Amino acid sequence: MAEPSLETYRRKRNRGRTPEPIPAKGGGEKQAKDASRPSFVIQEHHASSLHWDFRLERDGVLASWALPKGLPPSPDENHLAVHVEDHPLEYGSFSGTIPAGQYGGGNVSIWARGWYECEKWTDREIKVVLHGKKANGRFVLFPTKGKNWMIHRMDEPTEGFQPLPTRISPMLAVAGKLPAEDEGWAYEFKWDGIRVLVWVDGGRARAESRAGNDLTRSFPELRDMGEALGSNQVLLDGEMVVLETGGGQSFSRLQRRMHLTGTRDVARAAVDNPASFVIFDLLHLNGRSLLSESYDQRRSALEGLKLAGPSWAVTPSFIDEHGPDVLKSAVALGMEGVVAKRRRSLYRPGSRNGDWIKVKDQRTQEVVIGGWSAGQGARRDSFGSLLLGLPAPDGRQLTYVGKVGTGFSRQAAEELLAQMEPLRRATSPFTEELSPTEAAGVTWVRPSLVGEVRFSEWTPGGRFRHPVWRGLRPDKSRKDVRRES
Repeated sequence: MAEPSLETYRRKRNRGRTPEPIPAKGGGEKQAKDASRPSFVIQEHHASSLHWDFRLERDGVLASWALPKGLPPSPDENHLAVHVEDHPLEYGSFSGTIPAGQYGGGNVSIWARGWYECEKWTDREIKVVLHGKKANGRFVLFPTKGKNWMIHRMDEPTEGFQPLPTRISPMLAVAGKLPAEDEGWAYEFKWDGIRVLVWVDGGRARAESRAGNDLTRSFPELRDMGEALGSNQVLLDGEMVVLETGGGQSFSRLQRRMHLTGTRDVARAAVDNPASFVIFDLLHLNGRSLLSESYDQRRSALEGLKLAGPSWAVTPSFIDEHGPDVLKSAVALGMEGVVAKRRRSLYRPGSRNGDWIKVKDQRTQEVVIGGWSAGQGARRDSFGSLLLGLPAPDGRQLTYVGKVGTGFSRQAAEELLAQMEPLRRATSPFTEELSPTEAAGVTWVRPSLVGEVRFSEWTPGGRFRHPVWRGLRPDKSRKDVRRES
């Protein structure tokens, strides 16, 4: 590395316009107070892009790197470290706000500090052992190209450390009735949105649907939440919803967000139909899996994060409340119903059991589209109705459950027809043979599109009564569909 100098540091800053310490020119670099215990500091820097500034005291200055994801928590991953100009030793105690328009504008706070042992310091490799309350361990820095370096943790993380999982299937609720007794149960509102898991690591949020589809680009609202969590490494479970002015939710408006990935389309949709992330569970926190902890323990850890922002919040949890009263309040607020959760229950990924029970005020059912009938009159250029089914026991065909011909806007019908056209097939995907009247003029499709209907009840023959189309469910796959009670 080059000889330490603060000239680049001074050149990039304007005295009087930034609160950062700026030593006078020609003042020289300070000498270390204790050469045997040089200091280190890590500052969380909310600039144009969140990062952590890693600084090591060396030859009277702070050798510095910007870490976009902070220190690597284990030897299994390396993190980028961008080498930047040396900083004065006084910068080790700096925290404050650098004004907008100035170099590095944004808020700076001290995330960790302490002292370090230097095992090696050359142009090609820097090995240090950090000693601090929040940051400790053996690390190596090495250059890759230009200013880009990498930082690698050389020793094992603290005992009990568990890495953030890369994939997980959410725990599911069964449809049913409210528990006979309230003791031992917590009640949460049932939101009318799409299930989303959100990973936050290094201040960056990544979102996936229940089916494993990446939704990160579709919901930029999550970026600010990721930055607000800072260095916290978490895995959150919740739902994306679109809230209506004055209360209630709009699933149809949320649908307009699901399939978008283009930057301009997403930005426009986020203005027209702003979405919010409603959080109801915490599965991983800073190197600790919470899957084997009870609902009460996970809830306590979740509330400790104090997650509340313009587009994210933690759903209320009602403990020691009367279930029917909570359901009544939920309905009055325009909710679908409630979810009763056993307070001692663990989080079981992919499991659907009686520990979580969803109790709806109105009946809805996920379905698979098997075909469409020809449109007439004003809808002659579109379709008249959809033929719907539920997966049969063999997993290959569908059990027919009826048609739905209402609930489509013109735009929704056009978009749906465009998705069905490439799925045309010559034969019916249903297990039973439909009557000539039901099958007349039908275009069959490969049964892969999942949607949702609202209906009044099941007929004795297993068909919908008074179904109304609610929309496609691109967040779910055919294997997720099963009949609700």
